[in-house]
Amino acid sequence: MADKKADSGSESDSTEEPVVGNVNKFAVVPPGFTGRPKKGHLIFDACFECGNLGRVDYITEFEYDLFIRPDTCNPRFRRVIFNIVNFSKTKSLYREGMSPFVKSTSRPKCPDHRKNYVMSFAFVFDRDDDVYQFSYCYPYSYTRLQNYLDNLEKRNMDFFTRELLCLTVQQRRLDLITITHPDNLYPEETKRIVFLTARVHPGETPASFVCQGFMDFLIGNHPVAKTLREHIVFKIVPMLNPDGVYLGNYRCSLMGFDLNHFFIDLHAHSTLMNGFMYGNTFEDIDRYERQSVFPKLLCGNAEDFSLANTNFNRDAVKAGTGRRTLGGCLDDNSHCYTLEVSFYSYQTSSTGQAMPYTEEGYMKLGRNLARTFIDYYKLAGVVSQKPSSSIVPKPGAYRIRDRNQQDRSETAYDEK
Repeated sequence: MADKKADSGSESDSTEEPVVGNVNKFAVVPPGFTGRPKKGHLIFDACFECGNLGRVDYITEFEYDLFIRPDTCNPRFRRVIFNIVNFSKTKSLYREGMSPFVKSTSRPKCPDHRKNYVMSFAFVFDRDDDVYQFSYCYPYSYTRLQNYLDNLEKRNMDFFTRELLCLTVQQRRLDLITITHPDNLYPEETKRIVFLTARVHPGETPASFVCQGFMDFLIGNHPVAKTLREHIVFKIVPMLNPDGVYLGNYRCSLMGFDLNHFFIDLHAHSTLMNGFMYGNTFEDIDRYERQSVFPKLLCGNAEDFSLANTNFNRDAVKAGTGRRTLGGCLDDNSHCYTLEVSFYSYQTSSTGQAMPYTEEGYMKLGRNLARTFIDYYKLAGVVSQKPSSSIVPKPGAYRIRDRNQQDRSETAYDEK
């Protein structure tokens, strides 16, 4: 292990020692080196929002072992970067060509390593004065979400409501967003509800981009969005685990709990490509067939959605998840799904080539998810086959609460 010129968060050379805390402006220098770090010595820092790096070991001038800090209060969940030495999965999208994301201020292999797996990659630092940032996927922080919601709130849209569900242990907001025509909020209205959440697992950043794309479409001026707002109440919790996101955890909350067993959510997948769904199986054939309709419709609207990867199951290991729990609690008209999206790429049936996802690509999946609801509710007879193309309701238009009362149906998206 090399000499260190800052606190590394680790006092011992033992490879079995738990990694505690993030490195802070930490210079790793060759063994025996004395004095201040010189030009060419790398300085590692993870003391920022969503940062996670617990330890750095010097191997050579051109090679370093990096240890990702375990999730707070839960050392079981670890993920890694650089000569990344504590991978916990043999299968990974890095084997398919995925690589870490890098940006600066101006412009894959898996051998066994101490009971973990190593992901190694080479990078050329071509500008001496730049600060380089590495991430598992496109970052989406708690602060970014708050800025996005603040900007939406300032627009004073009558169909958009932001509520504070609660403050977290570290006093961060847990927001609930409601998007619907204001007439749908009258207590006597029978409401169809779509409930969608994201970031129960804080490291799955693609879920936030899908969720933002979903919201952007619903608040827009497209005739389909207007029709959906007239008929459906959309409830959205865009970040279920704000503390975990802020702290740079991969799967757990501040207190070390995997909230997957309590909430429903959008997710990102680390080993498969494309977007796809998990659903429940039922003895009632009619209910099972009704539940299979929405994924088929989404496949027709989104070229990156894979029906082949979509799976309906009731595995015992998933018994405590939101999808399984709510599927057993809600009535037969309710549908509960997991929507997964790859951290890396998607393949289309036309080309068969892997296309890396971008931030816009994730948001597009969210918009296509929203569009699919119009097709679903057309089939259900809830909306007309031709949604109104008018953007602003005309004076004297009927009030939505004057419609005939109809049966309520709920569609929920959840984690695996």
